Amino acid sequence: MTREMTYSEAIREAMAQAMTQDERVFLMGEDVGLYGGAFGVENDLIDRFGAARVRDTTISELGIVGMGVGAAITGMRPIVEIQFSDFTAQAMDQIANQAAKLHFMVGGQASVPLVIRAPGGSGTGAAAQHSQSLEAWFTCIPGLKVVMPSNATDAAELLLAALEDPNPVIVLEHKLLYKQTFEVPDSFGVGVLGKGRIEREGSDLTIVATGVEVSRALEAAEQLAAEGISAEVIDPRTLKPLDLPLITSSVTKTGRALLVQESVRFGGFMGEISASIVESEAFGHLQAPVKRLCGLDIPIPYNPDLEKAAVPQVADIVREATALVKEW
Repeated sequence: MTREMTYSEAIREAMAQAMTQDERVFLMGEDVGLYGGAFGVENDLIDRFGAARVRDTTISELGIVGMGVGAAITGMRPIVEIQFSDFTAQAMDQIANQAAKLHFMVGGQASVPLVIRAPGGSGTGAAAQHSQSLEAWFTCIPGLKVVMPSNATDAAELLLAALEDPNPVIVLEHKLLYKQTFEVPDSFGVGVLGKGRIEREGSDLTIVATGVEVSRALEAAEQLAAEGISAEVIDPRTLKPLDLPLITSSVTKTGRALLVQESVRFGGFMGEISASIVESEAFGHLQAPVKRLCGLDIPIPYNPDLEKAAVPQVADIVREATALVKEW
């Protein structure tokens, strides 16, 4: 049996489920209590669990994450919400040098089971300082796991998996997805970190996409099918650890790879996937160069037309996929 639920409702249900089952789980962040969260994700959680477990904090990302690290190493299971992923810049010392390193610095005598939720991406008119896609920044930090769910079920089940993991996990939630409705199971189970998924099978090329670009890739695949091009769409779901065998197996089958991300090309995460494909056995099966389709190397504009033009849209994916198949 299935039901319909928005992305934000699924996250809220997962947090409530975890808080009901485990008294160690609590939530903290700016405006997560009385206000119900900057994007309304928390909603009535403070009424259901009280102010001791849904904690409004001061406006200090460094302090919030630092408190989360401290709570985690003393046995709690904190969920820290950062209002915009851009604001993790204020807390990178705690994320990169404390949360990700402490387990190793003390010879494995302590764990840091901290979950950081951070909304990211463009499309809401929030402009340059509130619209970035920073996933590559986090994936290059040893000791930190990175999750990027593209639908409501994954948003819930990978969050539950993150809460059970003994390591710090950052969950990047795209802001445009919060109000989108998805079909979800009657109840959420615990997902598996490090497992990607083939969202659509195909034979002519592999499209690997992340976050909001997954739904755009699926829509593009429908249009490509009408033109006689069969596209396989893969959602990595977890960027670190990455399910590389799933990707290379698909590319081995199709012989072509189009890698789509909202983030900029230079230093972007898809560069890592591209290099990994070239370094794998899939390289010998390539019928065309690996192609990346990424956001423009500019701060995200406020103007809605410019904002949309700054990141890959469905038409862009269709164009690049068509060229990849027909020109090679």
